[in-house]
Amino acid sequence: MPIFSVQHTTVYRYSRPVRFGEHRLMFRPRDSFDQRLLDHALSVDPEPKEVRWIHDVFGNCVAVIDFENPAKELRFATDIRLDHTPQHAPDFRIDEAALHYPFSYDPDEAADLSQTMERQYEDDGDEVGKWARQFLSAAGHTGTGNLLMTLCYAIHESFVYSRRTEPGTQPPLMTLHLRRGTCRDFALFMMEAVRSLGFAARFVTGYVYVPGRDSAAVLGGGSTHAWCQVYLPGAGWVEFDPTNGIVGNRDLIRVAVARHPRQAIPLSGSYSGSASSFLGMTVEVKVAKEIGAQEN
Repeated sequence: MPIFSVQHTTVYRYSRPVRFGEHRLMFRPRDSFDQRLLDHALSVDPEPKEVRWIHDVFGNCVAVIDFENPAKELRFATDIRLDHTPQHAPDFRIDEAALHYPFSYDPDEAADLSQTMERQYEDDGDEVGKWARQFLSAAGHTGTGNLLMTLCYAIHESFVYSRRTEPGTQPPLMTLHLRRGTCRDFALFMMEAVRSLGFAARFVTGYVYVPGRDSAAVLGGGSTHAWCQVYLPGAGWVEFDPTNGIVGNRDLIRVAVARHPRQAIPLSGSYSGSASSFLGMTVEVKVAKEIGAQEN
């Protein structure tokens, strides 16, 4: 099993000292059977007044940070080590009743999944739904695993990845029309596409390991990454990364899950001062596999 290390640094710079409001960080990976946190260190400059940890409504670890002193620079740095167990597709272990689409979730599960099954964006012409339904078999029954993998690969192969400095996630209909977007855009688009088919889906933010930093084969490295999960009876929440065409958790380090991307912003906060004081921010993420770490 490989051991991954993550260094994540975010720096805000200002032309004059400003006062900082509360900041919330989602940098700490979720502990689970497929990734086990070995070590985690958080450093903040200037020295915060208080750092407290909470679990949000989704069970994500959130650091809530309060400040007392003004400064011209605000820096957050985390160092993480974790044991990662890759799960390779298409070993889905789906319940027999859900092996073919369409199927219905068990009523007990459906009650808890209902919010993740609802589409979140207007689409009067159901264009996203029509795009998704083109991958259904004309015979009326489509293999569930094959359908979801095909959707994931179709986005990877026919949409163009493009970094964007503006905050937020573009609406799925815009992503469909542009056929271009960031990892967050593609994750949200796939979520809305599978929700149009009746699947439960949720947003995931975290990190991706790029085997060669100079390689263009894996996209989304050097910053936080985003993908989605789809709930399959018997298999649970399965990872789909449409940006890189990854099915399963290979090279993906899960930090937070949410119903909507706005609920999984890695770092948010405020400052008191003139808008013109803000000089910009830099984000640097380095994900490495430790030498000698073995992968099953």
